[in-house]
Amino acid sequence: MSYVGPDFDPPQPRRSPLRRPLVVAAAALVPGALAGWLLWQAAGSEGDGGGSGSVAAGASSTAGSPDNGAARTSTPSGSGSGKTASTGSGDDDKVPSPSASDSSSSSSSSAPAASGPLTGKVVVIDPGHNPGNFQHTTEINRTVDIGTNRKECDTTGTSTNSGYTEADFTLDVARRARKILEEQGATVKFTQDGNRPWGPCVDERARIGNAAHADAVVSVHADGSGAGNRGFHVILPGAVHEGAADTRPIVAPSRDLGERVAGRFVRNTGSAPSNYIGDGTGLVTRKDLGGLNLSTVPKVFIECGNMRDSKDAALLTSGAWRQKAAQGISEGIVSFLRK
Repeated sequence: MSYVGPDFDPPQPRRSPLRRPLVVAAAALVPGALAGWLLWQAAGSEGDGGGSGSVAAGASSTAGSPDNGAARTSTPSGSGSGKTASTGSGDDDKVPSPSASDSSSSSSSSAPAASGPLTGKVVVIDPGHNPGNFQHTTEINRTVDIGTNRKECDTTGTSTNSGYTEADFTLDVARRARKILEEQGATVKFTQDGNRPWGPCVDERARIGNAAHADAVVSVHADGSGAGNRGFHVILPGAVHEGAADTRPIVAPSRDLGERVAGRFVRNTGSAPSNYIGDGTGLVTRKDLGGLNLSTVPKVFIECGNMRDSKDAALLTSGAWRQKAAQGISEGIVSFLRK
């Protein structure tokens, strides 16, 4: 175990109700938290630690309807309709895609923020992928400059085996997180809110956060690894200085943001860090993601779980669990902005 960061209280094995008070007690001291986490790992986590954690570029929909909780979305049909139903927010009617050169116009701003501890702070939430990407494969397959090389504009994302898509998952969690952050006084902007036919591309997603002068940006995802691979991980930007990319100024604050999000995610969801990537730390550094490479403001990605594992999928398709995920992500952002 190599990671003990701010607010990271590793979960204990759920063997009896008496263990939960021990988690609270252990969280009071870093050595205690570390010892508890090592004990948890010794007891054995789910899966064998294999797999690459890559997402599927064209996950298809099959029968099966998840518990959508407070937000209701539809998954694409087998033919790839890519349409979403109303989530009750009244803001996901389709509109023409804005020009890729007009980054600021493609973001969706929150309502006027309430007064609170985050008044004056700007948070950008980037719901990974887009439900409409299934219908626009030509557009999302074109390549864009990510500084180190060129990469596809976007992908469709993955899905559970029952057809609940990553794009629907990320929108739902993002909308829940927005509500929580607005109640703290933050101004919240989205890179997309189901309000454009496809995209935006990964380079535009970065520009939206930059143009907003965001104090923090979190990109919400779910992984598409092999069955048996479980848990979440937070992706941090590596130091890149090449082409249009220069992440050197944001590496340290992004790590701080990522550690706090990881810690609060554990605390709220009870999920363990990934057993297949990150060596049990829940943290991974990458230099191949355009959304991170091109960012000039603190930014991280979170893969909330593995949609292709049945146990993780049961969590990801639960509205109650998605609320916990949104709470964990939001609390991590609040902790970062109030430090």
